[in-house]
Amino acid sequence: SELTGEYMSRDHLDHSPEAIAERLAMGPRKVFIKDFVYGGIDGAVTTFAVVTGVAGAGFSSVIIIVLGLANILADGFSMAVGNYLGTKADNQHLENERREELIEIEINPEGEREEIRQIYAAKGFSGNQLEEVVKIITADKTRWVNTMLQEEHGLQLQEHDATRAALVTFFSFALVGLLPLTPFLINWWKTDILSKPFAWSIGITLLAFFAIGALKGRFVNTSWQRSGIETLLVGGVAALLAYSVGLLLSGIVH
Repeated sequence: SELTGEYMSRDHLDHSPEAIAERLAMGPRKVFIKDFVYGGIDGAVTTFAVVTGVAGAGFSSVIIIVLGLANILADGFSMAVGNYLGTKADNQHLENERREELIEIEINPEGEREEIRQIYAAKGFSGNQLEEVVKIITADKTRWVNTMLQEEHGLQLQEHDATRAALVTFFSFALVGLLPLTPFLINWWKTDILSKPFAWSIGITLLAFFAIGALKGRFVNTSWQRSGIETLLVGGVAALLAYSVGLLLSGIVH
């Protein structure tokens, strides 16, 4: 089958008892692909918006470079801070729900035990088997609370590293955000070596969208071509909106 073929194409994990125990002890991998994609796409779009707006208004390449770099630093920092605070808020929400569940277990243990019973009854457990599951889960408060957090609230137990998420967002924003400026930086370094820097900027920006999507696809083991095209289309719409704003600004200035 297609799924089997996809599995066979991946590196096989060691499924010996010792290897499984070691992987479980390490816990889930911390993945920051969302932060990278989020920062990279926004970096490309906002910098391209600056390029489009300033170029459309008829200003020089030096102004484009200055405003573009200012956007990368200011907007990139703003996004990183926003992601940091948002991630911390998620972590705080997890801890708040954990405290609430502990209080509810202390105040009304039978009611909380009944919630566990109904959760696992909905999963297909019944009779003595269901009662045994309830007994095992509620015998340990940590296991009990963790089960409620996952099953009742749909929360992940592992907190996300807010600092690392912010850094990934900032550096992906800055790295990809520099790409639309590259033709203008080249022309500033070597005078007018590129005859149509704005056209180059469009092409590089669209290529950046595709590359981000392809990288995401490879990371999550889906079709990198399909993922690249999807991100290209979504980013292309955003870039088109930025270009439209640039034309509007051009009309206002002139």
